[in-house]
Amino acid sequence: MRRSGRIVRQVLEAAKQLVSPGVSTMDLERAAERTIRDLGAKPAFKGYFNYPCVLCTSVNDEIVHGIPSEQRLLKAGDIVSLDCGVVLDGYYGDAAITVPVGDEISPELQKLLEVTRESLLRGIEAARAGNTVGDVGAAVQQLVEANGFSVVREFVGHGIGTHLHEDPQVPNYGTPGHGPKLRDGMVLAIEPMVNVGKPGTRVLDDKWTAVTEDGSFSAHFEHCVAVTRNGPMILTE
Repeated sequence: MRRSGRIVRQVLEAAKQLVSPGVSTMDLERAAERTIRDLGAKPAFKGYFNYPCVLCTSVNDEIVHGIPSEQRLLKAGDIVSLDCGVVLDGYYGDAAITVPVGDEISPELQKLLEVTRESLLRGIEAARAGNTVGDVGAAVQQLVEANGFSVVREFVGHGIGTHLHEDPQVPNYGTPGHGPKLRDGMVLAIEPMVNVGKPGTRVLDDKWTAVTEDGSFSAHFEHCVAVTRNGPMILTE
């Protein structure tokens, strides 16, 4: 899983290098697909419940599952979330980053990215054997809400291994000590989705793209994390 995780990271870095004003989200998709093939892996998302692409590209108020398109051109001041999964030798890797478009984004969006990234690290820190899924969600939620943002409820993290989505579900909110207990050897995809405004979501007519109900911007960061007796180990670095 570390090997598949490393490939996911390389794919995201390749796509991130191309992010700039005027680039289409399909340009990012092509770069991602080429990188996956060159590194000898297979895309995890393409064909999954008929999803058409290897990458999810979610811009601004799009939370997750945005479909790459030739028509969707990035503009200076946008933010774009890049989410990718691969499978290598039967084992899955899955990670996401949100990146600014152009040299400058608003201070509010800069804070959104920093808080979302930091909330992921807080969640990872709580992913210890003997803790619970609720400890992970609470760690994310507390930091996010303390900074005036909200966590999405309808979409959550998940176990991952020989399937892309496995038990347990890993919400980005929760009560410490509640939920399934974490054990040595589990691997979790922890993925905070954080909105500037309220947590409400809706799905567009394409049946995939999830957006904020109030039109506020949203950020998404994700790592695959192994729960080990020596503490959490990030597999997608």
